Amino acid sequence: MSEFKHFEYMEKHRYEQVVYFYDKTTGLKGITCIHNTTLGPALGGTRLWNYDTEEEAVVDCLRLARGMTYKAAAAGLNLGGGKTVLIGDPDTVKSEGYFRALGRYVQSLNGRYITAEDVNTSTKDMDFVSMETDHVVGLEGKSGNPSPMTALGAFHGIRAALQFKFGDETISKYTFAVQGAGQTGYYLIKKLIEMKAKKIYFSEINKKHIARLQKEHPDVEFIEPKDFFKANVDVLVPCALGGVFNSDTIPQIKAKIIAGTANNVLLDDDIDGNLIKEKGILYAPDFVINAGGLINVYHEIKGYNIGRATRDIEKIYDRLLEIFKIAERENIHTQLAAKVFAKKRIETINNLQDNYIVR
Repeated sequence: MSEFKHFEYMEKHRYEQVVYFYDKTTGLKGITCIHNTTLGPALGGTRLWNYDTEEEAVVDCLRLARGMTYKAAAAGLNLGGGKTVLIGDPDTVKSEGYFRALGRYVQSLNGRYITAEDVNTSTKDMDFVSMETDHVVGLEGKSGNPSPMTALGAFHGIRAALQFKFGDETISKYTFAVQGAGQTGYYLIKKLIEMKAKKIYFSEINKKHIARLQKEHPDVEFIEPKDFFKANVDVLVPCALGGVFNSDTIPQIKAKIIAGTANNVLLDDDIDGNLIKEKGILYAPDFVINAGGLINVYHEIKGYNIGRATRDIEKIYDRLLEIFKIAERENIHTQLAAKVFAKKRIETINNLQDNYIVR
């Protein structure tokens, strides 16, 4: 029997809802977690992954949903945090029926949860979802693929980190190592190239993504994934999966800044946040720096305009500078400072709504 205590975890981190679903026709099986809807409906993408165990899937979903709450709050959006994970092999389970079945389960939540694409799902998949529910964003013809906008937000976050750490945000003066070159990492590398970064390295496990980048940008140098953490660069840019910064990898780091698009990159927020702080490394909190895609799809709900969305994404620069200053002033690690920043907004808005006003 599993040792993971679901209700204890939900109580500790104040989750609202965890929903398990299964469709007998298509074999769809998954989990939707809704963490907090104080600010608005929960929004979070649908991740498709061949998890080793069901417990691994639910823990991933829970962590990702909570991260979305902080991400939306810190980004100034009227959204809560949620997430869906689907259990299966991305190369074999996908079909129209599979994603339409997902859309029906999303619809059953009656607008409390809005989904979008995530790891191993696409805008085309979300088009099938939209056949069964209106509670989906990131569709073709609207805001589209959020990855370029996530990368754009991270680029502005990198600028802020460089400015705070070195007093100079000129990209051409610095070296970078990017972990993951499939989606957000790929677009972020292109932006760093455009801004004439001094040197860029990348690590990747997918051979197709390696070949694509080497063909398009031969000056970007491949390094083995095991060598990413000890790369002799100014900035480490994690753009793959979570939990990669921990007590094993942090001691290897030579870089002075960690700033990338991946979610939940700290295996343990407090332990690893403090380890990074003690090493004198500036960490750009993941749920703040990678909010560009979320900001972009939020504008789809409001009526999409790429100019307004882009301007809001640029504000990640100022938010990170404010969070870095909080961390410095309070002598706390930056991940904790970002949570303080996000929770303060949730509490403020919640208290504003304690009186009844007809609208």
